Amino acid sequence: MARIVVVEDEAELAGAIAARLRSDGHCVTVADDGPAAVAAAAAVQPDAVLLDLMLPGFDGLEVCRRIQRDRPVPVIMLTARGSETDLVVGLEVGADDYLSKPFSMRELTARVRALLRRAERSAADPGQEVLRVGGVEVDVSRRRVRRDGQLVGLTATEFDLLTFLLVVPGVVRSREALLAEVWGYRDGSGPRTVDSHVRAIRRKVGAGVIRTVHGVGYAGADGQDG
Repeated sequence: MARIVVVEDEAELAGAIAARLRSDGHCVTVADDGPAAVAAAAAVQPDAVLLDLMLPGFDGLEVCRRIQRDRPVPVIMLTARGSETDLVVGLEVGADDYLSKPFSMRELTARVRALLRRAERSAADPGQEVLRVGGVEVDVSRRRVRRDGQLVGLTATEFDLLTFLLVVPGVVRSREALLAEVWGYRDGSGPRTVDSHVRAIRRKVGAGVIRTVHGVGYAGADGQDG
């Protein structure tokens, strides 16, 4: 069971999210504007926050800045807007993932489970490793990626996939292995999901960071590749 704060000013949607998360066994607190969100986070000390970008009082970006001041809190931003600018700004102020409306409750709960698992892993392994490939720098502990000094907006899953491949550069991983290790799928389904995320990573940080091994899978580039 996790403590989760849901910040959403659409009452019907907030109620549906809260009901679904409670059915999964979580303790849920709902806030409907910026000031209430900050107060709830301070009172509850949540394990995760689901945060709408557009809020009364002040917006989700300001909420994220304020709740991250005292301690890092895993955050999934919820928004009807889907631009890269929103994504980059949200990640820069401390969000971990980004989910565009409309979304299914199944997708939401899957993202929450993945976020909580990643938070547990980060707490267990608080190393300060920084991975570098050409002009790409991956700060593992802060979950930040920069390309030629500029922040790159990766989703949480894209970050985990990139890191998993770069930690042991040159080692080829099959799509099935990547699904099991990064997504947590154990039934071997969804290899196209891996391909689409690899394409997204290459588009954002450069084609050279991940090498395709045809008929097998993918490998992270070594420090001399670019």
